[in-house]
Amino acid sequence: MPMGRGPETGTGRVRCRSYPFCSLEDLAMRTYDFSPLWRSTIGFDRLFDLVETAQRAGEDNYPPYNIERLADDRYQISLAVAGFSPDEISVTAEQNVVTIEGQKADKTEHQYLYQGISARSFKRQFNLADYVQVRSAAFENGLLKIELFREIPEAMKPRRIAISGAPGSNVHQLEGKAA
Repeated sequence: MPMGRGPETGTGRVRCRSYPFCSLEDLAMRTYDFSPLWRSTIGFDRLFDLVETAQRAGEDNYPPYNIERLADDRYQISLAVAGFSPDEISVTAEQNVVTIEGQKADKTEHQYLYQGISARSFKRQFNLADYVQVRSAAFENGLLKIELFREIPEAMKPRRIAISGAPGSNVHQLEGKAA
Protein backbone atom coordinates (compact mmCIF):
# COMPACT_ATOMS: atom_id res chain seq x y z
CA MET A 1 0.00 0.00 0.00
CA PRO A 2 1.50 3.40 -0.93
CA MET A 3 2.50 5.78 1.86
CA GLY A 4 -0.31 8.11 2.93
CA ARG A 5 -3.08 5.74 1.80
CA GLY A 6 -5.14 3.95 4.46
CA PRO A 7 -4.34 2.44 7.83
CA GLU A 8 -1.23 0.54 8.74
CA THR A 9 -1.95 -2.64 10.69
CA GLY A 10 -0.35 -3.86 13.88
CA THR A 11 1.34 -0.64 15.04
CA GLY A 12 -1.52 1.44 16.46
CA ARG A 13 -0.58 4.22 14.08
CA VAL A 14 -2.50 5.62 11.13
CA ARG A 15 -1.13 7.08 7.96
CA CYS A 16 -2.93 10.14 6.74
CA ARG A 17 -2.34 12.42 3.81
CA SER A 18 -1.41 15.59 5.69
CA TYR A 19 0.84 13.86 8.25
CA PRO A 20 2.89 10.79 7.37
CA PHE A 21 2.35 9.15 10.77
CA CYS A 22 -0.04 10.18 13.53
CA SER A 23 -1.62 8.20 16.33
CA LEU A 24 -5.35 7.62 16.71
CA GLU A 25 -5.22 9.69 19.89
CA ASP A 26 -3.93 12.68 17.91
CA LEU A 27 -6.82 12.39 15.47
CA ALA A 28 -9.43 12.16 18.24
CA MET A 29 -8.26 15.17 20.29
CA ARG A 30 -11.02 17.77 20.14
CA THR A 31 -10.84 19.60 23.47
CA TYR A 32 -8.60 22.41 24.62
CA ASP A 33 -7.66 23.56 28.09
CA PHE A 34 -8.35 27.29 28.46
CA SER A 35 -7.25 27.55 32.11
CA PRO A 36 -3.98 29.40 31.28
CA LEU A 37 -6.01 32.00 29.39
CA TRP A 38 -8.57 32.35 32.21
CA ARG A 39 -5.74 33.31 34.57
CA SER A 40 -4.43 36.14 32.39
CA THR A 41 -7.50 37.66 30.70
CA ILE A 42 -10.33 39.80 31.96
CA GLY A 43 -13.65 40.30 30.21
CA PHE A 44 -13.33 37.52 27.64
CA ASP A 45 -15.75 35.14 29.39
CA ARG A 46 -18.28 35.23 26.56
CA LEU A 47 -15.61 34.43 23.96
CA PHE A 48 -14.43 31.36 25.87
CA ASP A 49 -18.04 30.26 26.40
CA LEU A 50 -18.66 30.48 22.65
CA VAL A 51 -15.56 28.39 21.90
CA GLU A 52 -16.54 25.75 24.45
CA THR A 53 -20.10 25.65 23.08
CA ALA A 54 -18.76 25.20 19.57
CA GLN A 55 -16.62 22.28 20.75
CA ARG A 56 -19.62 20.58 22.37
CA ALA A 57 -21.92 21.16 19.41
CA GLY A 58 -22.85 18.02 17.57
CA GLU A 59 -22.52 17.54 13.87
CA ASP A 60 -26.28 17.80 13.28
CA ASN A 61 -26.59 19.80 10.08
CA TYR A 62 -30.39 19.87 9.94
CA PRO A 63 -31.87 22.04 8.64
CA PRO A 64 -29.27 23.31 6.18
CA TYR A 65 -28.65 27.06 6.32
CA ASN A 66 -26.70 29.96 4.79
CA ILE A 67 -25.40 33.09 6.48
CA GLU A 68 -24.99 36.07 4.15
CA ARG A 69 -23.56 39.55 4.56
CA LEU A 70 -25.90 41.88 2.68
CA ALA A 71 -24.06 45.10 3.61
CA ASP A 72 -21.52 46.24 6.22
CA ASP A 73 -24.15 46.16 8.96
CA ARG A 74 -26.80 43.84 7.48
CA TYR A 75 -26.87 40.03 7.52
CA GLN A 76 -29.31 37.31 6.57
CA ILE A 77 -29.72 33.74 7.81
CA SER A 78 -31.58 31.47 5.38
CA LEU A 79 -32.79 28.04 6.55
CA ALA A 80 -34.13 25.39 4.17
CA VAL A 81 -37.28 24.20 5.95
CA ALA A 82 -39.06 22.27 3.21
CA GLY A 83 -42.18 20.52 4.49
CA PHE A 84 -42.77 22.99 7.34
CA SER A 85 -45.40 25.71 7.35
CA PRO A 86 -44.82 29.12 9.00
CA ASP A 87 -47.05 28.22 11.98
CA GLU A 88 -44.85 25.16 12.73
CA ILE A 89 -41.71 27.32 13.09
CA SER A 90 -40.85 29.76 15.88
CA VAL A 91 -38.08 32.35 15.90
CA THR A 92 -36.98 33.69 19.28
CA ALA A 93 -34.43 36.46 19.86
CA GLU A 94 -33.09 36.87 23.38
CA GLN A 95 -29.88 38.55 24.50
CA ASN A 96 -27.27 37.63 21.86
CA VAL A 97 -28.91 34.40 20.65
CA VAL A 98 -31.45 33.70 17.91
CA THR A 99 -33.23 30.36 18.29
CA ILE A 100 -35.22 28.76 15.48
CA GLU A 101 -37.40 25.78 16.39
CA GLY A 102 -39.54 23.63 14.16
CA GLN A 103 -42.21 21.21 15.40
CA LYS A 104 -44.02 19.16 12.78
CA ALA A 105 -47.76 19.16 13.51
CA ASP A 106 -48.69 16.39 11.05
CA LYS A 107 -48.81 13.16 13.05
CA THR A 108 -50.60 11.02 10.46
CA GLU A 109 -48.91 7.78 9.44
CA HIS A 110 -47.65 7.64 5.88
CA GLN A 111 -46.36 4.62 4.03
CA TYR A 112 -43.34 5.93 2.17
CA LEU A 113 -41.57 3.93 -0.47
CA TYR A 114 -38.73 6.41 -0.12
CA GLN A 115 -38.55 9.37 2.28
CA GLY A 116 -35.92 11.90 1.23
CA ILE A 117 -37.59 14.97 2.74
CA SER A 118 -36.95 15.09 6.44
CA ALA A 119 -39.84 16.17 8.64
CA ARG A 120 -38.18 15.86 12.03
CA SER A 121 -38.29 18.52 14.70
CA PHE A 122 -35.28 20.77 15.03
CA LYS A 123 -33.75 23.51 17.16
CA ARG A 124 -30.95 25.65 15.78
CA GLN A 125 -29.26 28.49 17.66
CA PHE A 126 -27.09 31.30 16.33
CA ASN A 127 -24.93 33.44 18.61
CA LEU A 128 -24.97 37.11 17.65
CA ALA A 129 -22.26 39.69 18.17
CA ASP A 130 -22.90 42.70 20.37
CA TYR A 131 -25.44 45.18 18.95
CA VAL A 132 -26.70 42.73 16.28
CA GLN A 133 -30.49 42.51 16.35
CA VAL A 134 -33.19 40.67 14.44
CA ARG A 135 -35.05 42.98 12.07
CA SER A 136 -37.52 40.56 10.48
CA ALA A 137 -38.29 36.97 9.51
CA ALA A 138 -40.00 35.88 6.31
CA PHE A 139 -41.03 32.51 4.90
CA GLU A 140 -40.93 32.09 1.12
CA ASN A 141 -40.49 29.11 -1.19
CA GLY A 142 -39.50 26.73 1.62
CA LEU A 143 -36.84 29.11 2.97
CA LEU A 144 -37.02 30.91 6.29
CA LYS A 145 -35.10 34.18 5.93
CA ILE A 146 -34.09 36.07 9.05
CA GLU A 147 -32.74 39.56 8.50
CA LEU A 148 -30.26 40.93 11.03
CA PHE A 149 -28.69 44.34 11.45
CA ARG A 150 -25.97 45.82 13.61
CA GLU A 151 -26.68 49.19 15.16
CA ILE A 152 -23.93 50.60 17.31
CA PRO A 153 -25.22 53.13 19.86
CA GLU A 154 -24.07 56.73 19.39
CA ALA A 155 -22.24 56.59 22.72
CA MET A 156 -20.11 53.68 21.43
CA LYS A 157 -19.12 55.31 18.13
CA PRO A 158 -15.69 56.93 17.97
CA ARG A 159 -15.61 60.70 18.41
CA ARG A 160 -12.90 63.33 18.57
CA ILE A 161 -12.06 64.78 21.97
CA ALA A 162 -11.33 68.50 22.32
CA ILE A 163 -7.85 69.41 23.47
CA SER A 164 -7.85 72.22 26.02
CA GLY A 165 -6.31 75.39 24.70
CA ALA A 166 -7.31 74.55 21.11
CA PRO A 167 -10.30 76.09 19.31
CA GLY A 168 -13.59 74.23 19.96
CA SER A 169 -14.18 73.67 16.25
CA ASN A 170 -12.16 70.43 16.25
CA VAL A 171 -14.79 68.57 18.34
CA HIS A 172 -16.96 66.54 15.96
CA GLN A 173 -18.20 63.02 15.32
CA LEU A 174 -15.93 60.90 13.15
CA GLU A 175 -17.36 59.98 9.74
CA GLY A 176 -19.25 63.29 9.69
CA LYS A 177 -22.04 62.21 12.10
CA ALA A 178 -23.24 64.39 14.94
CA ALA A 179 -22.43 63.41 18.52
